[in-house]
Parts: sequence; C-alpha cells; structure tokens
Amino acid sequence: MTIEFFVNGMPVLVQADPMKRLLDVLRENLSMAGTKEGCGEGECGACSVLMDGRLVNSCLIPMAQVEGTRVETIDGLRESAAGQILSEAFAEAHSVQCGFCTPGMMMATLALLKGNPDPTEGEIRLALSGNICRCTGYDMIIDGVMLAARRAREQGVAW
Repeated sequence: MTIEFFVNGMPVLVQADPMKRLLDVLRENLSMAGTKEGCGEGECGACSVLMDGRLVNSCLIPMAQVEGTRVETIDGLRESAAGQILSEAFAEAHSVQCGFCTPGMMMATLALLKGNPDPTEGEIRLALSGNICRCTGYDMIIDGVMLAARRAREQGVAW
C-alpha cells in the first residue's frame, strides 16, 4: 500500500503493509533512529511521537491510520529552536542518564508545552506519566521540563 503523510513538515510517500507499525517505518524506511522501541506494547513511551499534534505511541499505530497525517518526531524536534532549549535544559538539569527514554520524554514534554507553556509540577508529572525511566527517578526530568518551559517563555520561543 502507498501511504502519504508528513514527517517533521516534509511530505513522505512510502510503500508499506497497512499493518506495519509507524515506529518501524520511521526507523527502517525513513532511517529516523531517534524514535526508540522499548516495550513494543505502548507501555513505556520510548516510541512517542506527535501525530496531528497528539502524543501517541508509534509502536501501536498501524500505517493504515497514518495516511494524510502530520507526524513530528524527536529527529525533527532536535532541529528546532524549541528542541535546542529542551536539549540544553535536560542536559543542565541532568535529566538524561542512559538516554533511552529521552526521545519519548522530550516528545511528551513538547506535547505538554504546546498546550501549556507554564505547567505546574503536577501537570508535568501527569503529562509524563506514560513514559518510563529506569534511571533518573523522574525528579531531574521534571526539573528539566520546568527549566525548558521557563527559558522558552523568557526567550519568546513558541513550542
């Protein structure tokens, strides 16, 4: 099946089985290795991407549902001003240890900050609740999100 959609603002046309997972198409067909596979069951959040502005687990999305959508990945986020702020804040707050969960955490953060540029700690914890980190204990990730949100507001950067 030929599937047409947008990835990080660029039009994409792929030949794929309609039941092939979005995660696999991103990694295998489009060589976007930033999105990670953790559990493969939608429980860990490592594969999180935005699809039409909504946070989804790409390991659960069959390509048949991707036709005509806009997908944002960590690979695209890295290239943006917001992504730079987020990366720097995560580094400064020591939010990254092994780094495996980081792409999903950053995409969940992006989804949150697009709708709420000044979240409370509780709102951040809720927004990240679908993402598992086995290294940090989450407090440093929360600190990184709060720092990124503050810096974006100070610099007038929109998410």
